[in-house]
Amino acid sequence: MIGQSKTDSAPGIRHSIFVVGHKNPDTDTIASAIGYAWLRRERDGEDAIAARAGTVNVQTAFALRHFSAETPVLLEDAAPRFFTIAHRVKPVSPQSPLSEAWRLSAESERAVPVVDEVCNPVGMVTGLSVFRYLSGHLDMADAPLRALIGVPCGEACDCAVPRFNANDRISDYLTEVTNTERDDFWVVDGDGKYVGTCTRADMLHPPRVRLILVDHNEASQAVNGLGEADVLEVLDHHRLATINTTMPIAFHVDTVGSCSTLVAERMRMARLTPPPDVAGMLLSGLLADTLMFRSPTTTPRDRASGTWLSWMAFGVEEADTRMQEYGLELLHAGADLQGRTAEDIVSADCKIFTSGPVKFSVSQVEVTHFQVLLERLDNVRAALRTLQDQRSSDFAVLMVTDIIQNDSLLVGVGNNRYLERLPFSRKGEGLWDLPGVVSRKKQLLPTLLGMLQG
Repeated sequence: MIGQSKTDSAPGIRHSIFVVGHKNPDTDTIASAIGYAWLRRERDGEDAIAARAGTVNVQTAFALRHFSAETPVLLEDAAPRFFTIAHRVKPVSPQSPLSEAWRLSAESERAVPVVDEVCNPVGMVTGLSVFRYLSGHLDMADAPLRALIGVPCGEACDCAVPRFNANDRISDYLTEVTNTERDDFWVVDGDGKYVGTCTRADMLHPPRVRLILVDHNEASQAVNGLGEADVLEVLDHHRLATINTTMPIAFHVDTVGSCSTLVAERMRMARLTPPPDVAGMLLSGLLADTLMFRSPTTTPRDRASGTWLSWMAFGVEEADTRMQEYGLELLHAGADLQGRTAEDIVSADCKIFTSGPVKFSVSQVEVTHFQVLLERLDNVRAALRTLQDQRSSDFAVLMVTDIIQNDSLLVGVGNNRYLERLPFSRKGEGLWDLPGVVSRKKQLLPTLLGMLQG
């Protein structure tokens, strides 16, 4: 669902654009969403909303607190929900005269909801329900129509109208709706209270959520329900994958170390100065993804954007010193495993990939010393096996990166047919040494893909 439920006819959903990164969001993903949503609002005058497709990690939470930045809204699923098509038709009470419902129906051109004093649905006054009532009570000889339409609505309403929760996916109920002759339905909240009404036509043509994807371009990593949303743009710095769209879109993938760099460059081209909280978050994403410019993915463009963002975040005079101090604090915040479960370690920064028929996951965690992870190796392996089963993947690996020494270890579980082909020095059962390897995107993933395709 999208943040907190909307219970009106959701005009915001129809006109808003959600800027969202990949599942299991890292700092660069969250920062890019915050920064690009701000840019689209300031430059283009759009109602752009920063969103996230999962829970923020420890490092990102540190950055958000440091710069007093607002956490993006949670977008768990982009498929249309019933609250997006709920029409808040004025309800009547069961004691209201049928004539009042008749008048309201003529004005709204919809069925009139009948609710009790605490907003529990009682029934709906529809053309068919009125016809059935009149057919059973109209005496052509002497019963005046005025008396008949003065009866309480509770006597002439349809009390068997199906109900749908406002946060349920519309697509989950389309088969049920197409197999019924009904045209009108209730939309209720989690307590079963009246939210609105919807029709069969509303369900067949709901407003689609509009998305801009940042820091990824693979459907397997994108927010759930992507196929039922409209993707307007992609801004990314990873390998090219496939996301199908029905219309041409703006698609930009570039070889820089951080998606935050691409956002910052667009701000500079637009001659816009971001506020300190937005600049600080973009700087955080850039420093995290480039390991303070030590990652092999780092480019001169990343360094230039880092300098500019630090001016915006800290002021020109103290920019260099404060960027270095803050960068170390940021990396150490992400490398602190204290209080984190093995399940969290392997799933917090996990990405799913496919190569032909092979499906695999690559997780990454940063530490200040390998020993803190090796002491928990058995638990980590067990968590990786659980992750592999949950994702139905052929194998799952965890890249453990020492941010001090700029080296990594690889922990792997799964089909030995693939793991035995890893071109790394084995340190033990399911454990490999990766000296000088710190980038999942530029160093580890190309090696794994080459192994599978070779």
